[in-house]
Amino acid sequence: MKFLTSLLASLDTLSERKMRDSARRLGRRSFLAKAGAVLVGTGLMPLLPFDRSMGKAFAATGAEDANSCDYWRYCALDGSLCSTSGGSMTSCPPGAEASKVAWVGTCRNPHDNKDYLVSYNDCCGKATVANATSCFTSQGERPGYRMGLHNDINWCMANTNKGYHCTVATLVGIANE
Repeated sequence: MKFLTSLLASLDTLSERKMRDSARRLGRRSFLAKAGAVLVGTGLMPLLPFDRSMGKAFAATGAEDANSCDYWRYCALDGSLCSTSGGSMTSCPPGAEASKVAWVGTCRNPHDNKDYLVSYNDCCGKATVANATSCFTSQGERPGYRMGLHNDINWCMANTNKGYHCTVATLVGIANE
């Protein structure tokens, strides 16, 4: 028991000495500045870019498949491809209607190296097809609290029939340079 008491006293003395040492070297202002930098740095972490590709490489070859998530026009698409669900890249399948609201992405066409505005409309009114190709290519997606910039929303909410079926990608025009 005496050994344990002696050990605790030694640890207490050692930690007190180290704390006093650091207090002599570092002032309160220095500590507050460093603590503030850590807090600000931690707050900025969500703004850093990160890889959402999940290991898939972007196909920039001439043999791109419009039924694949790697197709350049699908750079900000989150949903099932209508081209594999009974429709096409730009039109909903029979029995489904385009959502009245949409999100817009800016995608680079690797063939002409120009940026295009792409309107993504959900097709509403039918059940989702089980074997449809689902994509999550959220390049340039913004946080969910800015609804018009976020693609992970059921955009069929403005339609009479709110059931999601698939998503189309329609070119709107060339993005300003």
